[in-house]
Amino acid sequence: MSFLQVVRPGVQSTVQDSGRRGYRHHGLAAGGALDLISYCWANKLLDNPRNAACLEIVLGGFHAIAHGALQIAITGARTRIAVNGQAVEPWQILNLNDGDELTIDHSARHRLIYLAVAGGLDSAEQFGSRAVVVREKLEGRGPVQAGDRLVPLQPKRKVPERTVPDHQRPDLDEETVIRLIPGYQYPRFQRADIIRLTTSSYTVGDQSDRMGFRLQGTPLSSPPPGIVSEGIAQGSVQIPGDGQPIVLLNDCQTIGGYPKPGVVPTLDCGLLAQQLPGARVRFELCDLAMAQNQRRLFELHYQNTRWCQTGQELEWL
Repeated sequence: MSFLQVVRPGVQSTVQDSGRRGYRHHGLAAGGALDLISYCWANKLLDNPRNAACLEIVLGGFHAIAHGALQIAITGARTRIAVNGQAVEPWQILNLNDGDELTIDHSARHRLIYLAVAGGLDSAEQFGSRAVVVREKLEGRGPVQAGDRLVPLQPKRKVPERTVPDHQRPDLDEETVIRLIPGYQYPRFQRADIIRLTTSSYTVGDQSDRMGFRLQGTPLSSPPPGIVSEGIAQGSVQIPGDGQPIVLLNDCQTIGGYPKPGVVPTLDCGLLAQQLPGARVRFELCDLAMAQNQRRLFELHYQNTRWCQTGQELEWL
């Protein structure tokens, strides 16, 4: 049996897939990979199923040793990755042999790194998912620890060398623009505040994690008063009394009582989740149909493309 044995898990490493479905009414967060684009490409490189579990590493600092031959893929935040001390590039297939040491240095500019293994990671499944939500403190569902074994769920045939084309990789270095789909409470906000929200530049606050990102900038002057607590969708933008936006992410609470001008699409939430404190962010109004079409195209591309023989491009089936 081949596996990766963790020597050092870094700041925090958790097993994530695409998250839970149908359990929010029980008070359980959706969980799942924050950066959907990087997560999916790590699996796509290895021909893994769309929902295969992989490792989400926060800020790097990861070290593991291969036992047996393994194929892996690493995507997400840019940092130095090395096998036996020799630097290797991310966003491609990496072949590990028995005894190889994998190190992922700390990322200085972005937050999330994804490590997938051929066949997907084998871990306990609960509520239809292998995703770990640390704050729920469910037994046996915590972060990866030193000494843990990362075991493939099922053996897979060896895949040839592949590299994600540059134009398919998310550009994390530009100012992050996150789209805002107006919600049903949008009319309750004053027009001047909506203009302020969509023309101002915000910075990511220190109090940002898998539950949500607090943004800091020019506050909305007259946000609506609190509302009766109601269900919350992933990506909801809450405006508390201080007028500073909070974008709720995968591990957010299931109900809340702050008014919300709208929702950020999932793909844009991933771009936001990659940002470190102090990074600049701005909102841009978006039509619902446009966001839906982009997500639909993203999913169709995953399911209906295959790698060319060169391993450098994909072709539609």
